[in-house]
Amino acid sequence: MALHRSLAHPFSTKSPVWFASSLALSLAVAGVGGAQISQAAIIDPSGAPNNFAANTCADRTFRAMSVPQRVGQLFMGSVTPSAPDSTRIDLMRKYHVGSVFLAGRSSAGTTATNTLVQGLQAKADSAAGHRVGLLVSTDQEGGQVQVLSGPGFSTIPSALTQGSWTTSKLRGEAAVWAKELKAAGVNLNLAPVADVVPESLGRANAPIGRYDREFGYTAATVAPHSDAFLAGSAQSGVLATLKHFPGLGNVRDNTDTTADVVDTVTTRESSSITTFASGIKAGAPFVMISSATYSKIDPNHRAAFSSTVVQGLLRKTLGFKGVVVSDDLGNAVAVKAVPAGDRAVKFLSAGGDLVLTVEPNLIPAMTKAVQSRMTQSATFRVQVDASVHRVLNAKQKAGLLSCG
Repeated sequence: MALHRSLAHPFSTKSPVWFASSLALSLAVAGVGGAQISQAAIIDPSGAPNNFAANTCADRTFRAMSVPQRVGQLFMGSVTPSAPDSTRIDLMRKYHVGSVFLAGRSSAGTTATNTLVQGLQAKADSAAGHRVGLLVSTDQEGGQVQVLSGPGFSTIPSALTQGSWTTSKLRGEAAVWAKELKAAGVNLNLAPVADVVPESLGRANAPIGRYDREFGYTAATVAPHSDAFLAGSAQSGVLATLKHFPGLGNVRDNTDTTADVVDTVTTRESSSITTFASGIKAGAPFVMISSATYSKIDPNHRAAFSSTVVQGLLRKTLGFKGVVVSDDLGNAVAVKAVPAGDRAVKFLSAGGDLVLTVEPNLIPAMTKAVQSRMTQSATFRVQVDASVHRVLNAKQKAGLLSCG
C-alpha cells in the first residue's frame, strides 16, 4: 500500500431488483494474467448471464450466487494474524466478503499462519454446492514491509537490495518466498512494488524511498526486477500484484497518512509507467491503484476514483485484463473525507474490481452503497458483473474455485 498500512499505523492491524427484464447487454469478461476470456452475455432479470452465456466455472458460480454474495466478492477485509478479531471475522462472513488481507506483523511462522487461514477458508461461501475459496493476501515485499515471519519464513531483504541482484537470482529467491507463503495458506502477495523513485528524491519519497521499497532508481532497473519477482511468484503458484499504479515514486507525502497527495510529474508517457507495462506484458494477474492524484493525467480525481487512470490508461492503453485492487480505502487519510460507501462506489465505477479496506467495520456501509447504486444504474451493474467474474477467474487460477 502507500506507506503501507503496516507502516503507516502501529503494527496492529433481500437482494435488490437487479435488472429490468428487457435489458440486454454484452460483456467482455476479462481473465487473469493477460489471458482474456470472452463472453457474450445476455443479462436476465436476476442479473446472471442466461443460457446464451459462456459456461465457464466462473459463469456457473456467478449464476448460482445471490446478489449479496456477488457483491461480497468485491471486498477484501483485514485480519491481524497475531491477534485475530472474531467479531470482525464474523462480520466479514455475514457480508460474504470473498478476500482477506493479513495485516500488521506476525512472527508465528508458516504452520500457525496456515492453521489460521484454514479456519478462515472453512467459513468461505459456497455456490452451487461448491466452496468459493478466499483470496488470502499479505504484504511480503521484504525489508521493512514483511508482514509474516517466524519459523518457515525467510528474512527477505529490501527491494533496493533485491534490485542489486541478477534477475535470475531474484526470480529464484522470489519463488522460495512464494513457496513459503503457499505453505502458510497465502495465495496472493500484494507485491512487487513497481514504483520508480528518482535517485534525486530518494528517501524524501515518504511512501516508497523512505523504506527502500523500490528495486532501483530507473525504470531500466525496476522493470526487469519487478518482472523477475512476478515470475518467481507464479512459479510457486502465488498470485502477485504490481503496485502502486500509476506510481508513487514522484511524490513526497504518503497517502496512508496525508490528505491531498498530488503527483505533478507523472504523465501517460513517463518512463515510470513502463515498469507497469512490462509487468502486464509479463502476465501480472493483479494491479493495485494508488490513491494519489496525478495532475498531468487526471487532475480532478484520485487515481483510485479515476476512470481515466483505470479504464483509460491501465486497461485500454496498457491492455491490463486482470484484477484491479485498491490501495487501502478504509483507514488511509487520503480518502478519509469521502464517505465510506462512496469510496467503494467511486472505485468500482472507475473500473476497479476489489475494494481493500483494513477497517472491516466499514464493509456494511460499503456493500449497502454498492447494492443501492446497482438498483439505480444499469451501467454500474454491468461493471459489477464484470468485476465479479474477474475475481472468480483469479480464484480459479489460484485453485480456490472448482466446478468439477
